[in-house]
Amino acid sequence: MKEAIVKVDHYSTTITNKAGEGARVLRALKDSVNFIALWAYPSAKGKAQLEMIPESGRALVKAAKKAGLALSKKQTAFFVNGQDHPGAVAESLAQLAEAKINVGAVQAVCAGAGRYGAVIFLPQKDVRKAAKALRRSA
Repeated sequence: MKEAIVKVDHYSTTITNKAGEGARVLRALKDSVNFIALWAYPSAKGKAQLEMIPESGRALVKAAKKAGLALSKKQTAFFVNGQDHPGAVAESLAQLAEAKINVGAVQAVCAGAGRYGAVIFLPQKDVRKAAKALRRSA
């Protein structure tokens, strides 16, 4: 089974690193935004970074504005998902390596039921080149 490869919008925001803050932010977005991927981690002292890949960037921007949430500039990443197998993520990374694209970061998880998903981040100047390289594998 071939992987599905989709260009996605990626946004981030800085929130207070305290119990319940992530829940408060997500509660403010829950009626308007469905996320493909979401994660958070501590950043500067007393702060946390919230990374968001929404199904609709437009919906996130609108909901964030209404909630008073400051978002980063939109970045483009790739969401790859398909049938899980050994080396699934390595195959996509190999395609990018062959195109001489240096990946900035990767987040990958097993989705259950034999499926996996990965978000691949790369320099924005390489998005078009990466799309072409990844299409060869799809």
